Amino acid sequence: MFGKRKNRKPTKIDSLIGRNTRVQGDMSFEGGLHVDGTVKGDVCAHGPESAVLTVSEHGTIEGEVRVPYVVLNGVVLGDVHAREHIELAAKARVEGDVYYGLMEMAMGAEVNGKLVHTEPETPPLAVDPAGVVVGAQRPDEVEPDEIGPSDREPRHIV
Repeated sequence: MFGKRKNRKPTKIDSLIGRNTRVQGDMSFEGGLHVDGTVKGDVCAHGPESAVLTVSEHGTIEGEVRVPYVVLNGVVLGDVHAREHIELAAKARVEGDVYYGLMEMAMGAEVNGKLVHTEPETPPLAVDPAGVVVGAQRPDEVEPDEIGPSDREPRHIV
């Protein structure tokens, strides 16, 4: 009503772990996973970059999480790697480090570990037939001797 509408990732749920369900062992998924129960093991998304993990206030994950988009309102006992976006709702609790591209954190959410901002990986502009990357480099990747001497006169500001 008073602000811009947030662009949210659509959260289509392909898999559901119910409130009275306990899964033991590592999990991998594609699409959307909603956890209301308990997972003892690592949770990892494979496939499309649009995978979404949602953990409700009743959900618990005891292990590492590696998913591009995470919406957390439950408990994670382990590190969380959300390279695109993580939303920590009011009842969220993380006992571990959080690696994120973009983070939203509500009042009441708790992180007992480090918050580490990570830059999204940028794909190369092109690859020639020999497999050599061709394209522009980021300014922090250019060595000073590659820039060369300046051909312009220095500017004097009055």
